[in-house]
Amino acid sequence: MDDKVWLQLQERHDSLVKKLAEQGLDNNSRRIVQKDASRLSMLLDKNKKIQELTLKINEAREQSQRNTDPELAALYQEEVEQLARDKSAAHSELDDIMFPPDPRDNKSVYLEIRAGTGGQEAALFAGDLLRMYTNYALRNGWRATIEDSSPTDLGGFKEVIVHIEGNDVWGCLKHESGVHRVQRVPLTETSGRIHTSTATVAVLPEADDVEVIIDPSDLRIDTYRSGGAGGQHVNRTDSAVRITHIPTGVVVACQDERSQHKNRAKAMKILQARILAAQTARQQLERSETRKEQVGTGERAEKVRTYNFPQNRITDHQVDVTLKNLDVAIKGEIDPIINALREKEREDRKKKPIF
Repeated sequence: MDDKVWLQLQERHDSLVKKLAEQGLDNNSRRIVQKDASRLSMLLDKNKKIQELTLKINEAREQSQRNTDPELAALYQEEVEQLARDKSAAHSELDDIMFPPDPRDNKSVYLEIRAGTGGQEAALFAGDLLRMYTNYALRNGWRATIEDSSPTDLGGFKEVIVHIEGNDVWGCLKHESGVHRVQRVPLTETSGRIHTSTATVAVLPEADDVEVIIDPSDLRIDTYRSGGAGGQHVNRTDSAVRITHIPTGVVVACQDERSQHKNRAKAMKILQARILAAQTARQQLERSETRKEQVGTGERAEKVRTYNFPQNRITDHQVDVTLKNLDVAIKGEIDPIINALREKEREDRKKKPIF
């Protein structure tokens, strides 16, 4: 931004500070004015620091060029390089203030994986994605817990919901939503022919209780006997829980725990996350964040990423990044793609108005 813009921001800051000193400002208005004034103050302070660093860089560079002593010249050059790094870091901090990240970035998430087109192979691929994300979570020091699942006979999943808890989870995983396509020779293929299958991923930020208030009268809660693995106790008691939110039609079922109470608590947390996602989608419809648009219909053409096993290649179509180490990435080492997606988000934020 040029000096004229910074002068305007300074004038606005001064105006807000004067407004805060006025009598008769109600509490809500005061909070809004205070928030804007604080943000402008941080912007102006950071810009001042960048200007000071620029002056120091110029001075050190002149000393390096002017000095005839090679050792002193080298020391000044080292100072120039360090100051340049400090200036670059200050610019990044300024960008974060001017174009703040999503306030939900630090939230934990519910990650839902469902088999799409491709039958048993799609279910096996869903299992591969589950392992990829749980390994990625472990590498970041997060906790990943399967909240509900529908496994298949061959070791895949029709669907699985994972609760991932930790710092910056939503910030890292929110761009994973969409259709993931796999190209490989299935275990069930005898002729060696390459098949294309899909799985859908939806990532929902965990909702705080204050963000989503659910009226108990809006819920229909059914209990039933759990199916699948788990032993006689699971199959003989009505431990599984299905909760229907009548106003929205959202349905959540949990059966992985032997305790009905625990299944109900888990189902309520997932229900809150889904309702929060729907509310956010309505508020920001122009950004197309509804869950249906996140995952599409599961058709092969609606893809965000392709996993090509014969060529050991993984391609993210959101940022046009291709890695030739799918064998490593599928084990959870997907930082290059995650980082590229986050960098794209930062660049997109810069296109929006400051205030």
